[in-house]
Amino acid sequence: MSQGAQPEFGKLRSFLWPVHTYELKKILPMFLMFFFISFNYTILRDTKDVLVVKNMGAEAIPFLKLFGTTTGAILFMIIYAKLSNKLSKEALFYTAIAPFLVFFALFPTLIYPNREALQPIAFTNMLQASLPEGFTGLIGCIRYWHYAVFYVLAELWGSAVLSLLFWGFANEIMKVTEAKRVYTLLGIGANIALLCSGPYIMFVSNIRKSLPEGTPNSVAWQISLNYLLGMFILSGICIIAIYWWMNRNVLTDPTLYTPGEVKQKKSKPKLSLKDSFMYLVQSKYVLCIAMLVIAYGMSINMVEVTWKSSVGKQFESENDMSTFMGLFSTLTGAFTIVMMFVGGYIIRTRGWGFAAMITPAVLLITSAAFFAFILFRDNLEVWAATIGFSTTMLAVMIGMAQNIASKSTKYSLFDPTKEMSYIPLDQEAKVKGKAAIDVVGARLGKSGGSMIQAFLLLILGNIASIAPYIAAAVLVTIICWMFAVRSLSKQFVELTGESAPTSKPSETAPAKA
Repeated sequence: MSQGAQPEFGKLRSFLWPVHTYELKKILPMFLMFFFISFNYTILRDTKDVLVVKNMGAEAIPFLKLFGTTTGAILFMIIYAKLSNKLSKEALFYTAIAPFLVFFALFPTLIYPNREALQPIAFTNMLQASLPEGFTGLIGCIRYWHYAVFYVLAELWGSAVLSLLFWGFANEIMKVTEAKRVYTLLGIGANIALLCSGPYIMFVSNIRKSLPEGTPNSVAWQISLNYLLGMFILSGICIIAIYWWMNRNVLTDPTLYTPGEVKQKKSKPKLSLKDSFMYLVQSKYVLCIAMLVIAYGMSINMVEVTWKSSVGKQFESENDMSTFMGLFSTLTGAFTIVMMFVGGYIIRTRGWGFAAMITPAVLLITSAAFFAFILFRDNLEVWAATIGFSTTMLAVMIGMAQNIASKSTKYSLFDPTKEMSYIPLDQEAKVKGKAAIDVVGARLGKSGGSMIQAFLLLILGNIASIAPYIAAAVLVTIICWMFAVRSLSKQFVELTGESAPTSKPSETAPAKA
């Protein structure tokens, strides 16, 4: 290798793997921990959708998100806060993750085999007979309460274990200089986990094909559940083992961790809901950021429920639907990894405004295509038959493309540009702005779409009936999102002096500072 090529090789190596050799003892365990947590999250996310859609119907999802997930998150944080005052950090980690492992170990061994005995059938039949059709999803949550608990805990795994436990631990032991270099690698590791968990889900869900002919679907699904949640428990044990090892071998190594060198972040101000709204109203810039967060959460939520309803209708058994969800997770991981590199290039070369507009534009185009097909599917039956597909299968495929596109652009463009938008603010505005958006934006983003769908379901009864109104709501939400991006882009340029689309990489470099 020539001398001129050596510096170029060094730059390429530092770009692809910006980790010093002595740091491997610290970074590799963190990478593996993040991998196993993300691996488990994919298993839970796909399995919960199968359990709910095939038993309760997609109509139950808005009620589960609105009431179950929100209540579960509040209870978890109350208990976690109380325990944090009594337990050491290490003991708190084990105590917080243990209930997940216990429940998901009991589910395939005790709860699912006795699922019929656990259902309050007489009570829910009475409710079904006395309440309108719009309450079907809510009644399903009561009848299949054990699946509802599965759904809530699966959702909480992402917010409690991934966001709170893992990132809390990472932010505690990582210096800022280390975080700049390795956090992107951890993000790529999460998508590599998708590439592994997706095929595993497909493999164990296809196991019914090797069973004797005539085997009931419930028996085949029981076997698949054993493998899925068995792997979840094994990965969970690996997470605990890695955390235990790091506490004894990394946090005791002064070359890798010195508590005094890790600057603690200033605690966020605890703004009430009223104070948060007032702060957003007073700051047009922060209000625009909040609009981005709210609009993404609402739009993706509303599209997903309609899509999952079609998925449930297309696939007859739990195993078939689980196989498809495994394929979906695999493709999402692959496209997201590619888009993470493409997204960085777009941000560096085309500027903030162009990059921030891509995610709503993608959602607008793909959502319009999906809902157009849903609303006019009866007129397309002959055309669908000529290409060898049912209209339901085409709806599933278009919806899958929409979800993959929205998630990949979210991780590669929406998240980076959203975080960049805080940079021009002064320190007080950054802290208070983030706090306000966490209180208002996160809540409305996650529950706003569910509130709309739950309200429409109670009035109109089912997913098919509310589809035109959901399509209109999604369209309005995304248009408001795009106006917010346009307004925020002008303000961002004024505050940062960012030039037009041809901005050089060095001009946008402060975004990663």
